[in-house]
Amino acid sequence: MQSELKLDTESNKVLIIKELCKSFGDNHVLKDFNLELVKGESVVVLGKSGSGKSVLIKCIIGLIKPDKGSIHIFGHNIPDLDHDKLDQIRAKVGFLFQSNALYDSMTVRENLEFPLRRHWLEVSQKEVDNMVISALEDVGLAHTIDMMPVELSGGMRKRVALARTLILKPEIILYDEPTTGLDTITSKEIIELMVEIQQKYKTTSLIISHDMNCVRMASNRVVMLIEGKCYASGTFNEITQSADPKVKQFFE
Repeated sequence: MQSELKLDTESNKVLIIKELCKSFGDNHVLKDFNLELVKGESVVVLGKSGSGKSVLIKCIIGLIKPDKGSIHIFGHNIPDLDHDKLDQIRAKVGFLFQSNALYDSMTVRENLEFPLRRHWLEVSQKEVDNMVISALEDVGLAHTIDMMPVELSGGMRKRVALARTLILKPEIILYDEPTTGLDTITSKEIIELMVEIQQKYKTTSLIISHDMNCVRMASNRVVMLIEGKCYASGTFNEITQSADPKVKQFFE
């Protein structure tokens, strides 16, 4: 039986990244990247394609091990944790994949039940059913519960993936390019849903995006990932008014 990890969920700083470095051969993707997230805020990391945004988020969730630096979530350094302890952290950190990562062979209900089974939660089938319905109601898709992913539109699949992320009631949600591949109207609906979820559950959000509507609508703060570093940080209005040419190029 795995030992229970004591999580510091009371601290105002829920994520602290210091001097994070990650290279792939001669490609130095992250170079002394620093970032802090305060409980309840929504931060968008903005950077060019290939700048290291997805590498950053995968380091945070423990899918990639950094070469150097620390990533403290709820008081624990992610690179130092073994698989069992990582799983305990991940139960409190939701991850919305860019590709949605739904299981095609499972119904919507079974997709949402999967994280509950994986984390071996001691809940009855009735409680599981209620949690699934509640999560689907949060995204306006209760009627899809017995449908297969192939029967859903792209926007609906994104909503189901978000419902699956929400089912464990995470305190932090990581979004990897949440509007990629969606049309303008559907993208706006997903962004509005993300904002609604954050306000309803007081979650902390870290959003990787290059969609300017997402940056504008969903962020309390924008972080510019340039040359592997946290190059600039501020509100959307502050960032867009910057005279720095490296920042201005994103808004021209």
